[in-house]
This record gives sequence, structure tokens and C-alpha cells, in this order.
Amino acid sequence: MCENSRDRRSGEGVRISLAARYHRFMAENSDGRDAILHGIHVIDGGLASELEYLGAKIDGPLWSAHVLEDDPAKVAAVHRAYIEAGAQCIATCSYQVSRMGYAEIGLGAERADAALLHSVELARSVAAEFPERRVLVAGSLGPYGAALHNGAEYHGNYDIGFSDLVRFHQERIAVMAGATGAQRPDLLAFETLPSLEEAMAIAEALHPWPEVSAWYSFTCRDGERVAHGRRIADCGMLLSMFPQTAAIGVNCTQPSLVLPLIAQLRGASSKPIIVYPNSGERWDAERRCWTGTTDPEEFGARAAEWFRAGAQIVGGCCRTRPAHIRAVAKAAEQIVGN
Repeated sequence: MCENSRDRRSGEGVRISLAARYHRFMAENSDGRDAILHGIHVIDGGLASELEYLGAKIDGPLWSAHVLEDDPAKVAAVHRAYIEAGAQCIATCSYQVSRMGYAEIGLGAERADAALLHSVELARSVAAEFPERRVLVAGSLGPYGAALHNGAEYHGNYDIGFSDLVRFHQERIAVMAGATGAQRPDLLAFETLPSLEEAMAIAEALHPWPEVSAWYSFTCRDGERVAHGRRIADCGMLLSMFPQTAAIGVNCTQPSLVLPLIAQLRGASSKPIIVYPNSGERWDAERRCWTGTTDPEEFGARAAEWFRAGAQIVGGCCRTRPAHIRAVAKAAEQIVGN
């Protein structure tokens, strides 16, 4: 991450202050809020790519948020398909929603905030169609790089200081944390994080709402390091200190890298491990298309390996579909039970 020296020192200092807050919080709160994901083994799959399969256009700067605004019935259909496939937790269609992103296309902050709340309400309305099931709703919040829509989330070299990064995340957290009833998610999902610095900025941004739980999921360059280069074991060790951390893991990463990443996290943290990699297909940036093939049954077989290796929660990211999640649910039933 490109930061000036003052902001870098601020980032280091916040780690110390957050650790102190952790010990104080643990002394005052022993209610085990990180157990919110207890019994949840299967999450959903790719939302944006599934919207594309349904004919939605997501090539604008807001990606899937365009569909949330213009055709929410398609978003509901994707949520429904994943629950029917066995997902016990669905993520809202809010990954790309931010005041900064909405301002870029001429929409005000109130419109962005309303979209965040609408995404939760929409997911909850679909979950309510399955009263016999326990289906959590995770408020999806993408990294700062996603709002830039230039691929920066895959390297984390942002031209922004730590305090501004905290502010970016806190704007969205405040909306979801302040919501009530059907507009409030069960927890927050910070996804496709490229760096430890951004994760620590999020931990700082969460501080005003100690009752809010969140998972942190990183995109990784290999079987040891997150996209920006820090060892995922370091990320897991530091983030596990905070009682608001419900799970730590990886997403938007090649399936072949997941096993060693699980091993790294197991050695660094006792928090639940969540993994939801891509389908195995690869994005060709020059030709702007996906290459390779994917087999849901093979993905399910890999999921069984991930469960055996220590992952508690498994799903899919880009290009995974309900068939992939159905295979994951089958693996979960056989390996860990549901």
C-alpha cells in the first residue's frame, strides 16, 4: 500500500491501541459473539457472475450494484438459487456499493446508503421464504480497490493514507451497523482484501460498534501470502486478537492454493476458517474473458479436502454457480454434518 510515513506510523500505532482495546473488551464481555457462525458450514457462490448468467449487465462502474438498482428481482433469484442449493449464509449484493462509487456516476451519498440497506432487506426477504432453515445474511463490503474499479484490489497498492482508508470503510459500516430490523445484517463480510493494512483499517473502523461481528477474507497471490505480499499467517494472528472477528479466510483465489493457505491460518489462529475460492477458471485480462473449464463435482471434492484440512465454512467466488454450492453442501454433510 502506498502511504506516506505519517500514515504508516499511524497504522502501526493503531495495532497497539486495538490490542489494548481487545484485552479491555474481553475483560468486560465474555458472551462469545464470535459464535454467530456456529453450525454454518456452507455459504453461497459467485453473485455477480451468476447475475451475468441470468442476462444482467454488470460491466458498469458499480458492477452488480447496477442490478440491485435496476433489476432487484434478478438479485433475489440468485439468492434463492443458492439457498436451494444448500447455502446457510448468503452475502448481500453490496460489494461495490460506496458513497465514493456512487458519486462517480452522479448519485448522492443518501442513494448509496439506501442501496446498502436495500441489499440487506432483499436478502432477508428471500431467506424468509425458507422458514425451516437457518439462513444468515452477511453484509458484503468490498475493499477500497473495488471502488476504484481498476483491479487495485488484486494488489493493494493504493494511493491513500491509513486514516482515509478507515474513513472509507467506516462510512459503510455506520449504515449497516445503525440499521434495524430487516435492514440489519447478521454480520459483515469484508471480502477480497489485498493487504493486512486494509484489514487493520477495517478493525479500526469497526471500533465504534463493538456489537458488530465480521469476517475478513483475503485474496492471495500464492499458498502463503496475500496479494500485497504479507503472510496470511500474520494476518490471521493479528485479526484473531479482536472479538469482533467471526472468521478469517480467503476468497477470489485459485482453488489449488487453498489447502496450504488453510494450513497457514490453522497455525496462526483459532478463529473459524472461511474459504470461498474462484471456480478454477482464469481471467485473461488481455482478451477480457475467462479461460479454462470448471467441474462442480471436482469443486465439491476439493471442498471435502478443505473441510478435512480445517476449514469450517466453504463456498465459492467468481464463476462458481449453484451446482458448485450443491456439491459443497454434499461434502459438508458427509464430512462435518449439517
